[in-house]
Amino acid sequence: MSHTAHIPSHRKPRRSASKLAVRAGVAGGVLSTLAMAGTASASPAEPKTESTLEMPVLDMDLAAEVSSAVTTAAENTRLAAVEGELTAQEESARTGAAAEAKQAKEEAQKAAEKKAKEEADRKAEAERATRTSERTSLKTTSGSGSGSATAPQGTGTVTAPATGSAAAIVNFARAQVGKAYVMGGTGPSSFDCSGLVQAAYRQAGISLPRMSQAQSSAGKSVSLSALQPGDILYWGSKGSAYHVAVYVGGGKFVGAQNPSTGIVERSLSYDKPTGAVRVL
Repeated sequence: MSHTAHIPSHRKPRRSASKLAVRAGVAGGVLSTLAMAGTASASPAEPKTESTLEMPVLDMDLAAEVSSAVTTAAENTRLAAVEGELTAQEESARTGAAAEAKQAKEEAQKAAEKKAKEEADRKAEAERATRTSERTSLKTTSGSGSGSATAPQGTGTVTAPATGSAAAIVNFARAQVGKAYVMGGTGPSSFDCSGLVQAAYRQAGISLPRMSQAQSSAGKSVSLSALQPGDILYWGSKGSAYHVAVYVGGGKFVGAQNPSTGIVERSLSYDKPTGAVRVL
């Protein structure tokens, strides 16, 4: 066997006639197409119709509108701020005026109370001087009458120019002069008006109602021109009186007047009563 029998040949194989024919046909078709394209390009071009898209035209000036809106908003904000400031100022003024009025009222009330106290003290001093003079006169002229009664200890202790139950009532009432007035007080250190009258009548063994309204209806009515020691004086309407006191004779009465004066003895002309009743 030859050593070169299986060595492949290095020669290029010949192309077959059929493949060459196919390639020739393809090339001819391409050239034909190019020729037709050139012919078409040589003919005049048809005009093309172009369409234009029209945009809508805006009628308003957006910049002006925005500027106006901004200006309006700014003005509204400014007006709101001014209104708020005015409201705060008005509230502050009202508060300050109310405080000043309250202070002025308190000062006026204090001044009135001070003046009333000074006047009450002056009258009380004058009344004490008068009572001292009257007690000296009564002790000199009354002696030790068999029908007289002596009041309990107190700043107004005197011997009343009356006898029996009336003397007991009068003496007790006068003995309480100078003591304090306390609303609802029934003794022994302080009384209100009806509490004093009730306690005075208790000295004569007589039980009276507690309130001034009922006390003003406790007995029979008597004229102010025919009063007797021990009669009950009242201010206001009978049956609905707002103040009562004890008539002690000599045109005077003893009563628990108010917190400023306490229990005092006064002339009927100083504070004329509305009417009187007699229980004895």
